[in-house]
Amino acid sequence: MKNNIGYYFLIPSILLLAFTSIYPLFFSLVNSFYNWNWGEQRDFVGFENYVFLLTNEEFWIVIRNTFLFASLACIFEVSLGIILALYIDRIKVGSTLIRTILLIPLMVSGIIVSMMSKVIFNNLFGVIPFYMKKIGLKSSFFGSPDAAMPTLIGVDVWWQTAFVFIIILAGLQSIPQEPIESARIEGATEWQITRFIRLPMIRSLVLLVIIFRSIDTLKIFDLVWGITGGGPGISTEVVQTYSYRLAFGFLQMSKSMTVMILFSSVVICLTFIYSVIEKRNND
Repeated sequence: MKNNIGYYFLIPSILLLAFTSIYPLFFSLVNSFYNWNWGEQRDFVGFENYVFLLTNEEFWIVIRNTFLFASLACIFEVSLGIILALYIDRIKVGSTLIRTILLIPLMVSGIIVSMMSKVIFNNLFGVIPFYMKKIGLKSSFFGSPDAAMPTLIGVDVWWQTAFVFIIILAGLQSIPQEPIESARIEGATEWQITRFIRLPMIRSLVLLVIIFRSIDTLKIFDLVWGITGGGPGISTEVVQTYSYRLAFGFLQMSKSMTVMILFSSVVICLTFIYSVIEKRNND
């Protein structure tokens, strides 16, 4: 009995998780089989909502936009974060100041980043379009379907690269110095030390960062909603904003829940795949 007393302390956390996560998921799953538009009447329609979405071209465009944003943002953020961490780890003077400056974007909330971006990239009075016109370049960052998504990705990279940087830097600084010093005595270059010692020793940490950032970018909402609102057209519409628009813009609550059930299934599958990869990596 005494050996199991620790499990009782988990009960409040389990109850809180059940109330905030499991119940809403179950509620959404049940209502995805109904036609419910915020009223008291709910009509059972079976898999009609699923068939509608899976055969809807707009839904697949939204899925494509979501994974395009998530994959490119994650690739750039992880790559830049690792590069910054590798270089700043070797700086002895002023590294604290540099770390502080790089962490500033991470301290700003998503809606503030959105408002700042709308001002900075505004074609009428934005700083960046102003200087681009000075050198004879035309700009249409959020007004063009071709430029809106890359600009959004760029804003997210500026905002969240510091998250990758600070975790990778902490991992690099925790590496024992003995193997590195031995490699230097043997005549290894800094690139060889980085490639064969530093990076392999933080491989599991890099995988963990990739998991965190990929899941976080897949559920992006505030940046897209605050900057483009999913436009122009639906060129930057992602799953979260699409679901929100269905629920509160068109009052199609059941379809909105169906979107989230389908997307949650994809995220759960990705999480399972990541878990298998991490387990094999640790073995």
